[in-house]
Order: sequence, then C-alpha cells, then structure tokens
Amino acid sequence: MAGKRQRLAQRRKASGYTQEQFADALKVDRTTVQRWEKGEVAPQPHQRPKMAKLLELTSGELDELLASDSLPTAPVPAWFVAAMPSTDDEMAAWELSRRVQASDVGAETLARLERSFDDLASAYPVTPPAELLERVRRHSAYVAKLLDARKTLSEYRRLLVVGGWFSLLGATLHIDLKQEHAATARLQAAISLARQAEHPEIEAWCYETDAWRVLTDGDYVKALELSLAAQAVAPAGTSVLIQANAQEGRARARLGHSADTYAAIDRVQKAAAKLGVPDRPREHHYQYDPAKALAYTATTLAWLGDAAAEPFAREVIARLSPSNDVTQWPRRVASANIDLALVLLADNRLDEACNSAQKAILSGRVVPSNHWRALEVVTAVEVRQLPEAPDLREAYEGLKAIEA
Repeated sequence: MAGKRQRLAQRRKASGYTQEQFADALKVDRTTVQRWEKGEVAPQPHQRPKMAKLLELTSGELDELLASDSLPTAPVPAWFVAAMPSTDDEMAAWELSRRVQASDVGAETLARLERSFDDLASAYPVTPPAELLERVRRHSAYVAKLLDARKTLSEYRRLLVVGGWFSLLGATLHIDLKQEHAATARLQAAISLARQAEHPEIEAWCYETDAWRVLTDGDYVKALELSLAAQAVAPAGTSVLIQANAQEGRARARLGHSADTYAAIDRVQKAAAKLGVPDRPREHHYQYDPAKALAYTATTLAWLGDAAAEPFAREVIARLSPSNDVTQWPRRVASANIDLALVLLADNRLDEACNSAQKAILSGRVVPSNHWRALEVVTAVEVRQLPEAPDLREAYEGLKAIEA
C-alpha cells in the first residue's frame, strides 16, 4: 500500500473504522476498500457523498484526499514529503484543526439572531413590555441552547454578544414592568456575557439601564454614580456614551445641580448632532438619534423646572405622533406630553396641562416604570383642586389596573 492513498487509510483509521467496518457502512466488499487505498481504483461518484460523511469531510476535501496520492509519476520533492502527515501526532494535529473549524451553529443562524434582536429593539417603543418580553425569552432560550452546541471560537463570541443584548433588553422590559428581581438577574447575566465577550458597549448599557431603574425609584445619587460608571466604560462615539450623559443630566436635574445639568444637556445635543439622521425607518432602543436627544432634553429641563422644556416637548410630539389616535403613539410621545404638562402647570396654563396629561395616560404607553411621572402630574392637579382632577385620577387608576 506504500505510496498509494496512504492519507485515505490514515483518515479512515482516525475516524475509527477498520477496513471491514468502513466497507459495511458503505455497503461494499472489504476488498473494494483495499483497492481504493492501494490506488488501484477510485470510488464511484454515487459512493462519495456517503464516504465524505463517514470521514467527516467536505466533497472537495475528499476529492483532494483521493487524488493526492495518485498523481503520476514525477518524482515527489523532498519538501512535499516532509509536509505529509507521517505520524499519529501529525494526524492528531490535523484533526484538532478540523474540529476547531467544525460547527453546529453556522453564520446564517447567528445572522438571523442578530437581526431578530434589532427587530425587537426597534419594536420596544411601540410594543407592550409583557408582550415583547415573551419574544425575548424565546430568543434567549435559543441562544442558551446554541451555547451547548459545537461551534467555532468566533461563533462562540458572537453568541455571547447576542446573548448579552437579549439579556439587556429583557432586563429593560423587567424594569418597565417593575419586576425588580428578574431585572437584576438579567442585568447580571448581561454584564457577565459582555465581560466574557470583551464587549464594553453592552457592559456600559447595563450600568446606564440600572441608572434609569434607580432613578425611577427616587435614588438620584445612585443614578448619578451609575451614569458616570457607564461613561467610564462606554467606547468613544457610541450611542451608550450619549445615553449615559443624558441619564447623568436627568439625575442631576432631580438633585438640583443646575449648572451640571445644562452641561450634560449640551454634551448630549452636540454628540447626537454628529450622528446625523439615521437611515433606518424605525427607532432602535440602543441606537441614538437626534429625536431621542430632544425627548431627553424635554424631560431634563422639565424636572429642572425650566420653561425651555416646552418647545422641546412640543417638537417631540409633532415629529413622532403618527395620528390623532393616542393609542398608536410611540412611548416617547406619551413621555413628552407628561413633560409638557409639568411645564404648563408651572406656568399656570392649567387646561392645557390637564389635556396633555390625559392624552399621555389614555394612550396606554406609560409603562409601570413611568407611572410615577404620570402621578406627579395627577398630584399637582389635585393639589390645585382643578375640576379635571377626578377624571385624571380615574384615568391614572385605570392605567395602573391595565398594567397590573
């Protein structure tokens, strides 16, 4: 057998087959396998797909293996002989290389998962949190399943990254639903995946998201600390760096740090302007755009008690309201109406303030994590003993009942 398809025989042995076992699997006689390996005959075309599968080769790799030892006659150069696998150690090294490249995941599966995440992040502003959370759960479970499958190193990192994004979005939805323990667990999972994948952007989003959570709970000092931590981790020029500055501005507004609040607003506006208008037709929760900067400016100035919030809030409403049907509004329009109501109340434009507040509440777009903002307006109307107070309170209680 010397010099005659030696690599074919070595491959068969490495795959765990004797000549007889290999022949049985291919439904041929043992002498046929012997003749293949001696180079006397070649496998028929219909036999090659099964043969490649048994040896875990592509059709091209099998063709190369069959052809390489049957090249004619010319003397074989010394450098070529030296490159041939002549020992079990060399074959083991070749097999290790092959297995590193083997995968049950595949690039197309990963691309579909990444596209699905983008779709869910774009659906976030207009989809009820409980509904979106079910979809995130299904995708996260599938990522976990693929982590147990055979995959390449590059595929493993992509799985960690997309798993981190899904965990982050799940945490955001749990926060919206006021599900604190689940939110904490998902944030911890997202940070762990981000660190394993060496993906600082996801890690920074985790700090920023937690800053929003504690801000809604009234812990403005902790919110400021987390916002600054997010900025320290966030890569330059990323959306999360802008968002972390915006979150800092809101925390400082609540703490009454006027000068620092205006400085944060200025940083956000300048950074957002550099991004330009996005090409995508839908908002993506983790990709910043100028319209988002307007909304955060409106909220921050409203919390600071600055009447300059009014034009920002009105511009958000004008840009993003698709119709007069408040139930079709994106979530940011509801928030902008709350901001507008707070400014109008401070300016004693009471009828307009009540109208804006009622639109926000009746839209159904005020998620549980934002109920406290709506309640601020309701309470302010009640303190003034306005005639609209009972209707506004009833609408607010109805909103809570729906989300409960």
